[in-house]
Amino acid sequence: MQVNDHMTPDNGSLLHNSVQPDSRPLAIEARGLVKSFDGTRAVDGVDLSVPEGAIYGVLGPNGAGKTTTLRMLLGIIDPDDGVRMIFGHDRPHDIGRLIGYLPEERGLYPAMKSIEAIAFMGALRGLPLAEGRKRGLELLERHDLAHAANRTIRQLSKGMAQTVQLLGTLVHRPRLVVLDEPFSGLDAINQGKLESMIRALADDGVTVIFSTHVIHHAERLCEGVAIIAGGKVPYAGSVESARDRIPAQVRLETRAREGGWTAALPDAARREGDFFYFPLPETGVEPLLKTLIEGEAGILSLSIERAGLHDAFVAIAGEAAAKQLEADQQGDAK
Repeated sequence: MQVNDHMTPDNGSLLHNSVQPDSRPLAIEARGLVKSFDGTRAVDGVDLSVPEGAIYGVLGPNGAGKTTTLRMLLGIIDPDDGVRMIFGHDRPHDIGRLIGYLPEERGLYPAMKSIEAIAFMGALRGLPLAEGRKRGLELLERHDLAHAANRTIRQLSKGMAQTVQLLGTLVHRPRLVVLDEPFSGLDAINQGKLESMIRALADDGVTVIFSTHVIHHAERLCEGVAIIAGGKVPYAGSVESARDRIPAQVRLETRAREGGWTAALPDAARREGDFFYFPLPETGVEPLLKTLIEGEAGILSLSIERAGLHDAFVAIAGEAAAKQLEADQQGDAK
């Protein structure tokens, strides 16, 4: 997918500390976003920095403030405090043609044909209807939905209708795509197709930010995440750095059950059946291996297992937020 209407970000950013380690310019930058409704803070001081071309996830349970944050970024609602910049602009509506947005509340006119729905959504972003129909047909063909071009939305399955709405989000070829809970309600097959579409967008240089309460989507797709709970962001950064907050775990199986070599195991080592489990020592496993070999422990297996994003989420956001996240996922499965 080619990206049109390229605009160079304003070098005079209003924000500070925005330089990314990889030196990519920022598609999204927000500092201190605050939003209250009826006296209750839904978002309380959110900071985000999303480089251009990244796939970025906003991860948290339902009601954590994900949708409110995305809407503030897009200028749908204004923050009570803080500042947000999209491609260096503090007025997102001024560059609306560069943005594609799929809201959590799906909404297409049931009597409208698929091709017209896509063209209509493009027209809302400044794309002429005729060009929208042409591009819409190309998109439908690319995603094996050409047969549905003249079907009305009410004649489509839920997954097909959601795909049509997503194609309408992309038809004007935005540089930034914002998806609010895009996987909600999709079966495994359509979730896989959506993941492939998101990766293809990033391969074309499009920035994708999506909210989700499903950890494995964020872990598989994202290079960066913001973990949000109770309207706050206790962590924003790379997925790898989040996982590295928990030491990798070593699993060791030995032929010998006892011996002087056991004194070399870390104090935190625990035994479960035939295996020892302990955090990876700061010095690595090489010194320990030497002791095990010299002590004739008889190493049968040794593996180093990194923490997953779920474990990192628990450590960062707390048990209560993690339990709510699991409850949300179980609700999806019903």
